[in-house]
Amino acid sequence: MRKLWGWKGTVIGIWLTVVSVFAIYTATFGVMQPRIQRGVHLLFLLPMAFILFPATRRSPVDRIPFYDWILAILALLPPFYLILNNDALSMRLEFIDPLTTLEMVLGGLNILLLLEAIRRAVVPAMTILIVVFLSYLYAAPYMGGVFFAKPLPLSELIEMQYLITDTGIYGAITGISATFVALFVIFGAFMESTQTGKFFTDLACRLAGRSRGGPAKVAVISSSFFGSISGVAAANVYATGTFTIPMMKRLGFRPQFAGAVEAVSSSGGQYMPPIMGAGAFVMSEITGIPYLQVCIAAALPALLYYTSLIIRVHFIAVKDNVKGMKEEDMLVPVSTIIRDTYLLLPIVGLVAMLLMGYSVFMGAMGAIVSSFVISFFKKKTAMTPVRLFEALKSAGQKMIMIALACAGAGMVVAIVTHTGLALGIATVINHWSGGFLLPALVLIMGTSLILGMGMPCTPAYIIAVTIGGPALVTLGTDLLASHLLVFYCAILAEVTPPVCIPAYCAASIAGSKPLQTGFEAFKLAIVAFLIPLIFIYNPALLLNGTLVEIISLVLVLLIAVVFLSAALTGYFFTILSLFQRTIMAAAAIGAFVFCAHPDLVGRPVTLAAATLAIVGFFVWLFLRSRATDPVTDNT
Repeated sequence: MRKLWGWKGTVIGIWLTVVSVFAIYTATFGVMQPRIQRGVHLLFLLPMAFILFPATRRSPVDRIPFYDWILAILALLPPFYLILNNDALSMRLEFIDPLTTLEMVLGGLNILLLLEAIRRAVVPAMTILIVVFLSYLYAAPYMGGVFFAKPLPLSELIEMQYLITDTGIYGAITGISATFVALFVIFGAFMESTQTGKFFTDLACRLAGRSRGGPAKVAVISSSFFGSISGVAAANVYATGTFTIPMMKRLGFRPQFAGAVEAVSSSGGQYMPPIMGAGAFVMSEITGIPYLQVCIAAALPALLYYTSLIIRVHFIAVKDNVKGMKEEDMLVPVSTIIRDTYLLLPIVGLVAMLLMGYSVFMGAMGAIVSSFVISFFKKKTAMTPVRLFEALKSAGQKMIMIALACAGAGMVVAIVTHTGLALGIATVINHWSGGFLLPALVLIMGTSLILGMGMPCTPAYIIAVTIGGPALVTLGTDLLASHLLVFYCAILAEVTPPVCIPAYCAASIAGSKPLQTGFEAFKLAIVAFLIPLIFIYNPALLLNGTLVEIISLVLVLLIAVVFLSAALTGYFFTILSLFQRTIMAAAAIGAFVFCAHPDLVGRPVTLAAATLAIVGFFVWLFLRSRATDPVTDNT
């Protein structure tokens, strides 16, 4: 990203601040008509892709070349036309009234500029994916079976992507970016200004820093907190990894393992309630399920995700005799952390407002206002005019990638829905799976992982659920569970080689090889791949069941996670042989299969047995720790 100073930096800062102020204004006084709201959103953000993001690695980063000025000015024209002619465009009959020559030119220009903007500001992989879908439109008439589609004139393609407001560049997905997501990006920027991210790291140090492998556990805990707010895994890696990765290396973890822990932890933060990055809002809008219900359903799977990471990290730390952090590394005393707990008030207030029935808009605005107020509790975080300007500018800058990614996802959704490709793929999945649920789930998860590689989580989820969602619905799965499964896989795609951007970012901090770090991250996340399969079969994991069913399922899953982590790590109070690892892996898989049968796992006898097993395990662990010395084997 370019770093611009002087009058150019000031003008761009004001430009980005205006788009943040616009989001706050419309949330307070009412959202405008779709074409105007989304048009203004992209009017401010699309040109910034050419101003702030160089075209190539050799392009200048300290000045704006003339050709980028030209592209930025051209990027103003398509959304400006929509805003100016909103009333006339609202009266026209879609796909019946012909497009004018000007609309054809502006629509084509908008598509090309957006593709280039996504290549620069998001990832090239997403541009390639959109081009593949655009190419399908012209290849479909020559394809057979479910992939056939009638020829699409250029005018219909441009109308589909440019003029209509249900899908396409200015469709509902962009609408979510221009409203809900924009507000929570601003909220995140305000929380960064109040140093809430630092508080999360300090809190994690106190909770887990002194235990074996403390820095790795700090990375897991702090990233779960911070990632929920930031919503971008790569940004989370840089925010928390600059502290945790060097600390992990200093205490004895391998560089690629240190980077992998941070990458997996940062990616999973987008699944952590109450904010879940931008995913929860998108999912709520697509499914019509209330936002709060989405967050509640996602809570247990998210906690199990991070529990599995902590267990894996602990086993590896004990096996390799990695110590915990020293007192001087703890950054701040406990008294300071207790005093700074007021920083959590905006999050607590947000949840409280949602529970009381307030809208997401009201909850977000309440959180933003409370963040502004508590900033004055400390002189160094007080939102002076300069700091307020910097926070709003930072929010506007972060909106660029999200807005472009959502607009690009809207293009894919338009193609898939208008050609019937989603139903065709659903037919193929049902045919290949033989009508059985498990093979269909594996196919859909694989599709989600492939589509999500190299892409931000939210657009990856939108595209994957548009394609795989109909197949899940035809198999009779629960709507929310189906969407959470695809969203979960979109997150895991970020740590699935060969394209795993957060792992590559972590590798740059750790000084390790990117691809090796990616494979290490994938191995750490293997346990997490099984969790979405469970909540498809057993709704108790989404808190949809009796108390006995939920507690029984969680206890059995904890046993399964411990056994599988031990088998993958090769350690369980001692170094395990290959035979022992195989037995533990088989026991873990058996426990996972057992969890997929709610009629079995939900019985009181299962709850009693699982409780006794876990209590006995911890008693044995306590007695053993008193009777033996810590492991010193470094093999």
